[in-house]
Amino acid sequence: MVTRQLPNPKELLELMQFKKPQLNAKKRRLDAALTIYDLRKIAKRRTPAAAFDYTDGAAEGELSIARARQAFEDVEFHPGILKPAPTVDMSCEILGGRSALPFGIAPTGFTRLMQTEGEVAGAGAAGAAGIPFTLSTLGTTSIEDVKKANPYGRNWFQLYVMRDREISYGLTRRAAEAGFDTLFFTVDTPVAGARLRDKRNGFSIPPQLTLGTIVNAIPRPWWWIDFLTTPKLEFASLSTTGGTVGELLDAAMDPTISYDDLEVIRGLWPGNIVIKGVQNVEDSKKLIDLGVDGIVLSNHGGRQLDRAPIPFRLLPEVVREVGKDATVMIDTGIMNGADVVASIALGAKFTLVGRAYLYGLMAGGRQGVDRTIAILRSEIERTIKLLGVSSLAELESRHVTQLTRLVPVGHPARAVAP
Repeated sequence: MVTRQLPNPKELLELMQFKKPQLNAKKRRLDAALTIYDLRKIAKRRTPAAAFDYTDGAAEGELSIARARQAFEDVEFHPGILKPAPTVDMSCEILGGRSALPFGIAPTGFTRLMQTEGEVAGAGAAGAAGIPFTLSTLGTTSIEDVKKANPYGRNWFQLYVMRDREISYGLTRRAAEAGFDTLFFTVDTPVAGARLRDKRNGFSIPPQLTLGTIVNAIPRPWWWIDFLTTPKLEFASLSTTGGTVGELLDAAMDPTISYDDLEVIRGLWPGNIVIKGVQNVEDSKKLIDLGVDGIVLSNHGGRQLDRAPIPFRLLPEVVREVGKDATVMIDTGIMNGADVVASIALGAKFTLVGRAYLYGLMAGGRQGVDRTIAILRSEIERTIKLLGVSSLAELESRHVTQLTRLVPVGHPARAVAP
């Protein structure tokens, strides 16, 4: 029979420790975010629908981004046991420099529309974390101001080839003069993808007020206050604005981009040149043979050609064909540090995160970007430790199986049925 007694107040105090309340609302909501998907929920609450959907959405039926995320979720890890890993080295060497983590911030356009701190928040957070930051041609912060925000860190520049070539050449020269060490020559945007959410929302640059946008803004006054009380949006590469993102891209981009343009840019750029938007083995081999410093397997986050190849699925075959020493990077669909670990295990030298960074930005500005990086860092460290390795260099293809969902018949990737 259980013996009962009156509670001892002293023992109760030992058992129940009251948590000190966090009075800072921003810190409270960011601390409560344990995953990138948690940050996405906060971002959706705090950002007008048009700006959020521009970030969150993709092309047409949004199949490419859904498949990319599914591919990462369909990973099976194979941990080793009895292999002590009390500490983990998550740093890596990439394009002649050090990164504290195996991912960097991808280029994103119109970033200050998501949250007014924009690229300054991203560059500052990247510098503090010791990872690279990539500025987009369509960024809303100048090359020089990004350098000021991240004066001692690694800054990369993503270049579109514009119809007016002199704009692209001028941006290339400015990035070189500002000390950016790597150029991402982007090849997957000869024309704009059909981003249907933007059309349905009437999303334009600059934002235009309608009854719908006003109604949507009522519960999000902070976004409009920030937008209206901070410096006007400026675009280094666009001489005119006024239209949907697709219309602006179609007016600016050139569908005649070719290998000749690559040669011209290589002649202008003194640092590393990486080709972003590669989507098949043949192009990968040709580019590596031409001596570029690296390639990024990417379908532009599913925002260009819907139903495009899944970069993570393509990764093992490309690495086999171009050699394990070639610099092959990957983006599209990364929402968890485990996705980064799986990519490194299958031969990627580095990864890039775009939406994950923007969800943090929309959720809390610079502090939200810091939170994104902290979440991914924690997930990478935990995954590596649970796999029984102590550094990125110890990760191998044997640690990962890609399950067969969405793998074409005869695909050479190592896979088993789910």
